Amino acid sequence: MKNLFDIKDNVTVITGGTGVLGRTIAKYLALNGAKVIILGRKEDVGQAIVDDIKNDGGQCEFMKTDVMDEACVQKNCDDIIAKYGRIDTLLNAAGGNMPGATIGPDKTFFDLDASQFSKVLELNLTGTVIPTQIFLKPMVKQGKGSIINFSSMAAFRPMTRVCGYAAAKAGISNFTQYMAAECAKKFGEGIRVNAIAPGFFITEQNRSLLTNPDGTYTQRGQDVIRQTPFGRMGEPEELCGTIHYLMSDASKFVTGTVAVVDGGFNVFAM
Repeated sequence: MKNLFDIKDNVTVITGGTGVLGRTIAKYLALNGAKVIILGRKEDVGQAIVDDIKNDGGQCEFMKTDVMDEACVQKNCDDIIAKYGRIDTLLNAAGGNMPGATIGPDKTFFDLDASQFSKVLELNLTGTVIPTQIFLKPMVKQGKGSIINFSSMAAFRPMTRVCGYAAAKAGISNFTQYMAAECAKKFGEGIRVNAIAPGFFITEQNRSLLTNPDGTYTQRGQDVIRQTPFGRMGEPEELCGTIHYLMSDASKFVTGTVAVVDGGFNVFAM
């Protein structure tokens, strides 16, 4: 019987692949046979990740991009098709937050910076829509493809502080469900669109919010641990299995789902 989890030679594009989570996922997929293309803004960081993956025997390359620039993303897509002939998986991992789009304990809603709120929406939500629109085209042409978006715990419940980020991630969950039906109805069952919703993982973006310089948890970090039945933060590699499943034929009849990887955070009520 065929190995449903086989991803050998799967041409996989990862936007935002230079972050802590993206680089871990890229290495895992490459070492399991995928041909990984990391898209990001930081060329030096991206090349270092590629070198590390290649040194361990994986196939990977970096392309500089701006997920908000349609022409740039289209050029990335054209270059990938020219070299590999197809695109099997798109992982939309690009995103982030801005101070003005948050509301700290010492501030109120009136302190929200509407322009930064808008930029956070654009980076996370529009920055998912544009690559999806562009990389979906070759998938439709070849009759098969898997798109995996990055949602968040903040999409499920209105967490304090992260006003703009939460709104954007809720939009990504909704967009994922919309696109799943849109693609299946108009392009056939070969195109699947799902999302992954990580719980709390320490990244460069949230490190100072969740941990102190000595490594202990801040009050925010302690709140997260209290809400997580597993009693700890996630490790980046713990996202890899779910992504592997969603991009492989093991999830051939799965579309429109938001897969939660959170140590129980989202189901804990007290």
